[in-house]
Amino acid sequence: MCDRVNDRIQVFKPDGTFVKEMFINKETLGSGSVWDIAFSKDAQQKYIYLADGENDRVHILDRESLEMLTTFGEGGRQPGEFYGVHSIAVDSKGNIYTTETYRGQRVQRFVYKGLAPITKKDQGVVWPKK
Repeated sequence: MCDRVNDRIQVFKPDGTFVKEMFINKETLGSGSVWDIAFSKDAQQKYIYLADGENDRVHILDRESLEMLTTFGEGGRQPGEFYGVHSIAVDSKGNIYTTETYRGQRVQRFVYKGLAPITKKDQGVVWPKK
């Protein structure tokens, strides 16, 4: 469950029993940091993709531990940047789709290229730069 203004994800069993929670950028004010989540398309759904609209980022978490593995994006209007990233979804090929609110008013697609080692916690803008 996304608890947007309290900056946290909460996990429950289907019967409603609380399992665990994780705070994401707990110091975030305003509209909060946990806007929407989607799961990776591998059989185990090992990763959670989290849209953080107040900080203009997408966070990738390990689903089991809720550890934040890496982050991509930053604020702006160019490809790979976000202006109020609001919703997130993953298709059957693993591509990630984001929508933006406020005045962002767009959809972006991030093409799945496979898995690789994480080299840094903040990937920044994942658009090719010349």
